[in-house]
Amino acid sequence: MFVATLGGIFKFKDLPEEYGPYVQFKATIEKREVQDDDEIAILDITGTDSHHVLFLDSYNNITEIKNELKEADAKVNITTLKILEGHL
Repeated sequence: MFVATLGGIFKFKDLPEEYGPYVQFKATIEKREVQDDDEIAILDITGTDSHHVLFLDSYNNITEIKNELKEADAKVNITTLKILEGHL
């Protein structure tokens, strides 16, 4: 199982360019049109060059995020969980 750590929380309009393809991929999966003010969490997957994208307005609680990551064979570290909880 991989560990996901927070790479950052950004408004879409302020998102670093390197994360753009990951965000567009996730938006396509969710059939979502990304808005400039969407708050997006980028999680770095330890031991890989991959990132997991979370559109924070899509979640009602931290358990939903944990379940999504579990399906991706990852878990969130405690510090990241606390920060994400503050943004939900």
